[in-house]
Amino acid sequence: MNHLLKLSDLTKEELLGLLETGHDLKKKLKEGIETPYLKGKTLGMIFQKASTRTRVSFEVGMNQLGGKPLYLSVNDLQMGRGEPIEDTARVLSRYLDAIMIRTYEQSDVEALAEYGTIPIINGLTDLYHPCQILADLMTIQEVKGELEGLKFAFVGDGNNMANSLIVGALLAGASISVASPEGYQPDASILEEFASHPKFTLTENPYEAVKDADVVFTDVWASMGDEAEADKRKQIFQDLYQVNSQLLSVAHPEVMVQHCLPAHKEEEITTEIFEQHAHYIFEEAENRLHVQKAVLVHLLGVPAYAS
Repeated sequence: MNHLLKLSDLTKEELLGLLETGHDLKKKLKEGIETPYLKGKTLGMIFQKASTRTRVSFEVGMNQLGGKPLYLSVNDLQMGRGEPIEDTARVLSRYLDAIMIRTYEQSDVEALAEYGTIPIINGLTDLYHPCQILADLMTIQEVKGELEGLKFAFVGDGNNMANSLIVGALLAGASISVASPEGYQPDASILEEFASHPKFTLTENPYEAVKDADVVFTDVWASMGDEAEADKRKQIFQDLYQVNSQLLSVAHPEVMVQHCLPAHKEEEITTEIFEQHAHYIFEEAENRLHVQKAVLVHLLGVPAYAS
C-alpha cells in the first residue's frame, strides 16, 4: 500500500488491516495512551473543496500522532494560478512526507501519485470517497461485529459515496444493493466492473434495495458542485428516494442507518429516522478520525502497523 487513491487499489487484507489499526488507535486514545508515531512528519492538506469533517479529522489526527498538519488552500498554491499539478507534486514531495487532497477531479489525485514521491491520500473527489467508506465499515464492525455476509443498501444519488461503497462493501465480503433513479446512477465504470458480481444489485426501486438490509446508507441528493441542479433533483428524488420509517419497514429489524453528513433532513432522510440512528451516524463521523490515522501510519511505515 503506497497510496490511498481509491478502495479498489486495496486488497481485502489491506482493507481489514486498516480497520483493525483504526480500532486499535481509537482504543489507545480512549485509554489516554499517546501514539506519537509520526513525530517529525508533515502532512500537506490540499483543499479545493470546503470541508468540516475532512479538515478537522486529518488535522487533529496528525497532531495526535505527533506530526504536523499543513493546510493548503488551492488559492494559496501556484496550482491555483495554473501551475501544472505534476510540477506541484514534484515540489511538495521535497517538503512534505504525505499529501491529502480534497478536490473535484480524480485525475488530480492520480497525477499527484504519478509525479510525486510521497504517499497521496484521496480525501474526496467527485468520483470516490474512500476515507468515508473506511469510517463506515469501521462503525459497522463496532455495531454488527462483522462485515462478511451483511447486506448493505444505498438509496439516493449515485455519487462518490455510492461508487466507493460498492467497492468497499464487496471487498469486505458484504452484499450491496443500490437504488437510484435513471440518469443518477453510480459511475458507468463502476457499474461495468461489477455488473456481473453476484453480491451487487442495481435497481430504481428503493424497497427492493432495502429489503432485509442490515445497513442502509444515504447521502444528499445534490452534492457539492451540483447545487445548480438542487431543485431539479428534488423533484426527481423526493417521492421515492427518502429514507423514512415506511422504507425501513422492509429492512432487517435491527437495521442501522448511516449518513456521511451533512444531512438535509426531510429530504434524503427524515428527522425522525436521523435522530433514531444519530448515535451510529455521529460515531461514524468520529471514526473518520481513527481510520484516517490508520491510513497515515500504514502509509508512512510505522513499524507497529507495517502492512
